[in-house]
Amino acid sequence: MYTSYRPKPSKVLWYINLGFVLIILLSWLDELIALPFLIWGGPDPHGNWRESAMESFFVLPIWVIVYVFTKRIINRVHYLESFLTVCAWCRKIHYDDKWVPLEEYLTQGFQTKTSHGICPTCAKSITPQVKPPAV
Repeated sequence: MYTSYRPKPSKVLWYINLGFVLIILLSWLDELIALPFLIWGGPDPHGNWRESAMESFFVLPIWVIVYVFTKRIINRVHYLESFLTVCAWCRKIHYDDKWVPLEEYLTQGFQTKTSHGICPTCAKSITPQVKPPAV
């Protein structure tokens, strides 16, 4: 049965969402309690709800764009990390920070027993080289 690889949601995406929610909340909080007036003083400004609505209107599409592109990048990284690294010369597999033979990898990673044999193509190529013993 084939199941597609789906990584769990990344903490990076949670941080992005949290950051954008805080930006929007600060925009509305500024209009609700006159945040700059409370921090630095000065003349008491009147709340401008249109300004906060406009800020939210511009922040939301940026939030969506950042979220979508970050999610695509994270999915691509997870996909590339799921590749199995095989030595081009000895055919050992990089597993648990070690280079192990294929048989050991199958035993450790999948609890699969292995046996050796020879495929028909290799058997045909080897057969002319093997001469029957002289009697």
